[in-house]
Amino acid sequence: MNDLYFSARSAWLAATLGLGSLLGLSGAWAQGASTAIRQADFIVAVVNSEPITNQDVQVLRQRMTKEAAAQGQKPTVEELSRQALEQLINEKAQLQQARDSGIKIEEDAIDQAEMNVASSNQLTRDEFRKRLVQDGMSVASYREQLRHQLMIARVREREVEGRIRVSDLEVEQYLREQLQAQGAQGPVELNLAMILMAVPENSTEAQINVLAEKANVVARRARSGDSFAELAKAFSQASDRGANGGEMGLRPAERYPELFLSATRNLKVGMTSDVVRSGAGFHILKVIERRQGTATLMTTQTRARHILLRPTAQMSQAQAVARLNEVRQSILAGKADFAVLAKQMSQDGSAQQGGDLGWANPGMFVPEFEQVMNRLRPGQIGEPLVSRFGVHLIEVTDRRNAPMSDQDQRTMARNALREKKLEEAYVAWVEDVRGRAYVEMREPPQ
Repeated sequence: MNDLYFSARSAWLAATLGLGSLLGLSGAWAQGASTAIRQADFIVAVVNSEPITNQDVQVLRQRMTKEAAAQGQKPTVEELSRQALEQLINEKAQLQQARDSGIKIEEDAIDQAEMNVASSNQLTRDEFRKRLVQDGMSVASYREQLRHQLMIARVREREVEGRIRVSDLEVEQYLREQLQAQGAQGPVELNLAMILMAVPENSTEAQINVLAEKANVVARRARSGDSFAELAKAFSQASDRGANGGEMGLRPAERYPELFLSATRNLKVGMTSDVVRSGAGFHILKVIERRQGTATLMTTQTRARHILLRPTAQMSQAQAVARLNEVRQSILAGKADFAVLAKQMSQDGSAQQGGDLGWANPGMFVPEFEQVMNRLRPGQIGEPLVSRFGVHLIEVTDRRNAPMSDQDQRTMARNALREKKLEEAYVAWVEDVRGRAYVEMREPPQ
């Protein structure tokens, strides 16, 4: 089950998430059906009395060949034929288990799966059906294939997914390992206290010298052991007049001016700096507290905006795509502004913000939207995209690395652990189903 060119888990995901890559045009399945090797058909295997034919194997092998070529791989015909036969045996056994479990698929579910596949291929449902017929496959036959794959997906969900549990202890352990692997450290946090000797505008050189000497005297007193808090109350001309002993509060170091960080970088907690000059005047700084903040994982966030058109009886999906193509050309030519057009025509809640979707973590959008967004560079506008919500025109405006919130980290860890357990459990389940099935291999006719 660890074959290079076929992942059992990926087949399950394809079925569960819309069957686009497993049975859709993107996988060239229908085309393979119409161009299979023309030769006398014969039975190559029997699974619990149900046959698998040589033509079944050849059709699947051709699809797998194209997928491997798209990845720059060149497996042998014999190897792909073996993998295709193994896949068909496994699927046949799983389908039989689904029937035995009483699983039935409603027509509405097949309709939705068909529309998902059409959408993933940037086609309307009618266009998709026409393409099927052109490639030599009837709509009824295709829908029956969808029914089978949905049945397999349902039995897998029941037998595998429902049994997966991820504990809080496992989440904590996973996060510790990830932080260690990344060498992640939390931001340095500082609490500095300050005494400010303000220098009024238009001060003479003599007046500035007097203030500088006064600041030096106060600094020496602080370093000699006088209470910094009392000195701040007596002398500081900061806006808070030395309240709270001049303390500015614990905060990430980057929120302090670089001047303050340079003056205190080599000071231990409790030590006072030399006098520091800024545009506001003379500063005396004391390090009250310095600590390493909580370490956090980083993630790549994307900021994008979009224009969404929803197909209606008055505007078909094809017309919406054509309209957004015109909009894209106008924006690229500098004749129109993306934000202005989004406010005018986008049928989405983000319209009032010029289509701005804000900063988004991975996984926040539906897969078809996110895949296109992730391929775009900041400032780049993609081709119109068809999703389950309508037709989008997407522009990526910015991208950054940002710390993940505690909740996001835990969600990411839980999902990663669940996926790993699902992979392992699924492989074991497939092997169990195959082991309990009666499989008779047949020799080709002489």
